[in-house]
Amino acid sequence: MQKNKKIEVKGLGISLFQKNNDDYISLTDIARYKNQFEPKDIVKNWMRSKSTIEFLGLWEKLNNPVFKGVEFDPFKNEAGSNSFVLSPQRWIEKTGAIGLISKSGRYSGGTFAHKDIAFEFTSWISPEFKLYLIKEFQRLKEAENQKSSLSWDVKRELAKVNYKIHTDAIKQNLIPLKIDRIPDKFVYASEGDLLNQALFNVTAKEWRKQNPKKEGNIRDYSTIEQLVVLSNLESLNAELIKQGIEPKQRLLKLN
Repeated sequence: MQKNKKIEVKGLGISLFQKNNDDYISLTDIARYKNQFEPKDIVKNWMRSKSTIEFLGLWEKLNNPVFKGVEFDPFKNEAGSNSFVLSPQRWIEKTGAIGLISKSGRYSGGTFAHKDIAFEFTSWISPEFKLYLIKEFQRLKEAENQKSSLSWDVKRELAKVNYKIHTDAIKQNLIPLKIDRIPDKFVYASEGDLLNQALFNVTAKEWRKQNPKKEGNIRDYSTIEQLVVLSNLESLNAELIKQGIEPKQRLLKLN
């Protein structure tokens, strides 16, 4: 579970975080728009409504394979009555719900909800506030995507520069020795796998077999830190190739 992030909506700080690539937004923070002193009571009042319970139940049935429908039915039947009270914690414990998450902590705690549910809650709080929330949420996601894209570009450029150094060394020192025995492309590929084994302990073919659903190659899924190490390994391997050191010895040195 990632650390909370914050967006500002009409002067109010709204916390959110990601879990399993899904965005969760603080209902507690949203509720402060109506009652800054007792936001948890606002959330409980929302959960008393029959339409709310029906919405939560349907969301869980669509997204949660382990949702306890038998435990849900009594809540659905009692919701809306004067005596019905339901806290987020009880809902989660009884039904195994994943759409709501209760977090403890003085500054980062409260009730969080999957964005689908959070936007529904915000409609109940204020349609106007909901539109502002959606706008700021989208702005955050666009900024994250831009940052991710920039990080990707940096990684690829870093890899390209060192790849040229590496392939030049192969071309000048290895291919002339193997020109009559092995096609050029296999010489390049074997040297690439030597680096893969040194850094990732796996060849490109083995990685593809282990990750059949992933597009691209093993280096596309590397962190920037791994790409920096790979960059240094390519430079070092290029020097070792120039020195005429055999692959097995180079692998030991690169490790």
